[in-house]
Amino acid sequence: MHYLVKQMAFFGALLLPPLGANAAEPVKHIGVYVTPFYEAAKTPGGTPIVGVGKQFNDLLASSKREDILAARDAIVTRPATVTPMTMMVLAIRLYDVGLRDDAVFWFYAAKDRYIVMSDVLDTKSQLLAQADDAVKSFATLAGPAINGYAFCDLAKQTEAHAKAVAWVESNPYEVMFMDRAPALPGDRAANHKRAIANAQERAAKEKAYFADAKNAAEFMAARKRNEADSKFFWK
Repeated sequence: MHYLVKQMAFFGALLLPPLGANAAEPVKHIGVYVTPFYEAAKTPGGTPIVGVGKQFNDLLASSKREDILAARDAIVTRPATVTPMTMMVLAIRLYDVGLRDDAVFWFYAAKDRYIVMSDVLDTKSQLLAQADDAVKSFATLAGPAINGYAFCDLAKQTEAHAKAVAWVESNPYEVMFMDRAPALPGDRAANHKRAIANAQERAAKEKAYFADAKNAAEFMAARKRNEADSKFFWK
């Protein structure tokens, strides 16, 4: 699981169309199901089922852009205990209402908040097993659409990823330091510091990979073969 979540923001799934997408058909709606946290509406513009918490459920289930932004702003105001699942749903809903740059940032922030947490807490414990499965599912199912858009512009994607890691560092997830949350061996603060450094290293390696002109050209050629711009780079 840990390896998969790390990799889902990178290269492997980017070049595959999301489930249910037809060749070259613009992907404007992320139709994923990760129960009990999220069930997409059957049709674009419909009402999804959201179960991430009373504070956010109605806002994130709304089809109004201003409600999705209100949920985002509430997270920005008090981020300390917001779950990665909530942030994943926010990313999906931002994509659905056309705010795809915001969707990219929050998808990466959710992923990296979870990866950092999983370097501090025992995500295989009974208390965290459901979250472990859910984040894996969100990354697998929503990742192709969000990354499909993000990697239309490699420089912009690199910037978004760096900003997400910086946000995760500046807004540590308080659950990591709660006594009732089962921890991995070692000091939690030290493990957290190491996890942030690892997240920064992953982002730097990704940046360096695409800074290589040959790698970037091969990647963009693969996107072209898969009609990724037609699917994701629509106006």
